[in-house]
Order: sequence, then structure tokens, then C-alpha cells
Amino acid sequence: MILRQFPPMGVYETLFRFAAATGTYMGEPGTHPWAQGFPLTTPVPGGPELPDAIGITATDRMYPKADGQPPLREAIAAYYRRFYDAPIKAENVAVFAGGRPAIFAILAFLLDDVTVVVEETEYTPYWDILRALRREPRLVPSHPANRFRPGLADHPPGERTFLLKSNPCNPTGVATKCNDLRGLVDAYRGPGRGALFDEAYEFFADPPESALAHAGEVDGTNLFVVGAAMKGLQVPGMRVGWVVASRDHVELFRNFSSFAMGGVSRASQLYVTELLDLTRVERARTAISAYYTAQRERYGKALARLGLELFTGEGGFYHWGRLPGGLDGDAFNERLFAHGAGILPGRLCDMARRGNGGPLGSMIRFSFGPLGPDSFETDLAILERCL
Repeated sequence: MILRQFPPMGVYETLFRFAAATGTYMGEPGTHPWAQGFPLTTPVPGGPELPDAIGITATDRMYPKADGQPPLREAIAAYYRRFYDAPIKAENVAVFAGGRPAIFAILAFLLDDVTVVVEETEYTPYWDILRALRREPRLVPSHPANRFRPGLADHPPGERTFLLKSNPCNPTGVATKCNDLRGLVDAYRGPGRGALFDEAYEFFADPPESALAHAGEVDGTNLFVVGAAMKGLQVPGMRVGWVVASRDHVELFRNFSSFAMGGVSRASQLYVTELLDLTRVERARTAISAYYTAQRERYGKALARLGLELFTGEGGFYHWGRLPGGLDGDAFNERLFAHGAGILPGRLCDMARRGNGGPLGSMIRFSFGPLGPDSFETDLAILERCL
């Protein structure tokens, strides 16, 4: 062996276990993909249609620009100007092949004396990225005792610190909003500090909110807002994400792309540019928020009736809850796999990786993202049988 080995990211660990147990891939017809973080890829009620095709010219078959095609960068900037009154220009935007490569790039270029601050219950790849980069983060309390809702007092920025935060939070769905969000932005925008707000689930709160509503001018700051087309725009397969940041940082990302990514598919960028038409995206924001708010309420009532203690917030498309009877997430999955279903065990969202014996061992993330309105009764029957 000449390569340092590395395990799969938490969600994929579950998917691979499911495939080994069932002989099929979670998400295939007949399965119940409650472990996966993808939305419906068909229109939601009241939402806009999704284009079936795009036109490709000879120019579109050329190499993409390292920092993203100008029309897409301008469409992203226009989006934040329109909905958050943010003074963002195309030069403040860098396009990536999804949100995770953007997050990886930001963390990879942090200076060695900067300490990463992250809540102890967070998006599973954060642990993998920090481990791969050999960074030991400082953990913010986020556990059943505070209902996974740490406040600004739990986030002392200190000097040379960098906040890494999903908002709304994956897996809990807790959305930091209004004055609380403004307080975090203000706390981490000072000299020697910085913050990455991962807003993949922006559309799934009611109403949607971005840190850029409170950031003002981002040039001269170490604030980074990561967005993506995969969730709110319903196109996970397009693999288009972006970072909004100062022009100096965008230049760095361009240079990174020149040797590590080579740009993002022009075809995908064309497709996403069309999705960001301001009239269309306004309709999408409203419809996505309404549909998934209703789904959250519907599944929440059912899960509570089945005995789960729910800690779910008001964003995202997950329910975050504690299993009854001391059952842990892995044992629950063994039961679910027999029915072609699976959830994400809470231990994989533990940034301290304390296993099933830790505070998140009995927690689960239940995804209703890919579920249509007609799957509810079948889902409930399986859950009831396995509990």
C-alpha cells in the first residue's frame, strides 16, 4: 500500500451497508431512501417545471472557465441581490462541482494557526474533511440537553478562529435566523476570524434566509457562503455549487480550480443558469418551502406517535429524533434493511465520533426529502413494524 486509507463518508457508509445487506442500491425503485439527502427531482405542488433539455453549441463543448462561466456567476449574484439585498457582484462568486468541493477548498487553505469551530452535531462530511486535513476542531455544545440549539454564548469566537456551520443544520433541521444569525455573522467577521455558512438547505426553511442578508460588503472579510443547486433547485445530479466571498478569495478558488478541479461542466452550468431565472426561482423558493414544511409536520406527528422524541428544527428535510427503548441507529437499520429501508444513524453526525455509546447513539436522521405525498402510508407501516 502506498496510499493512506480512508473510510467512506457517513451517508455512504450507510448506503454501502444497505447494498451489502439487500443486494440493491438505496434509492432504486422499491426502496425507501430515508438515509439519503436528496430532494424530489420532479416538480413539487405549485413549483415550476424542470427543463427537459438545454441547447449545446460548439462553444459549450470547450473547457469551462476555472471560476465558473460568467452568466452563471452573474445569475448567482443577482439572486442574492434580489432576495437578500446583498451587495454581491459576479466577481464575488466562484463555481464548484457541488458544495462539498467548495467546503474542502476553503478548509484546505486555512492557515495553520486558525482553529476551526464546529457544533458537535453536524453534517457528516465535516468530520471526514477535517480528519483528512488533520485539523482538530473546537466543538460547540449541541446535544439533547440544549435541544441541539446552541446560542451565540456557546460560540465564543476568540482570536484566529473559523466557524464551520450548516444552516439550516444537517442533520437537525435547526435554522439559525434573524438576530441570532446576524449575531454569528458579526461575531466572526472581525479581523483574524472567519466563517463558512453552508446554506445547502436554504429553501427548506419558512421563510428562507441567508447569512448574506446580514453580511453587508464581503470584500475585505473572511466570510464564505456556500450554496448549491442540488437541494433547493432540485437537481442533485447536476453537481453545481458555489461560494460567495471576497474577490481575493475568489481569485484563490480560481487558482485552486486550475490545478485541482479544472472547472465545472459547461452543460451543468447552462442548466443551472436557466433555473436561476429570477421569476422562476422566486416561485421555486415559495413552493419548496411550503411543500417540505407540510411534509415535516406530517411525518413529525407520525414519528412522535411511534415513540420517537423529536428535536427537529424548522428547516431542511430531515427529522432528528431519539429512538425509544434504548435502541441505537445501527440496530434499527438492521430491522429496516429487511424492508428495503434505512435511516442515517446519529453516531455518524457526531463530530467527536463517540459511537453508539455516545450521546448521539440513539439518535437518527430520517430523510423525507425524496418522498412524494403518496408514500406516507407505506413508510408509516414499515416504521411501525420495525419499532
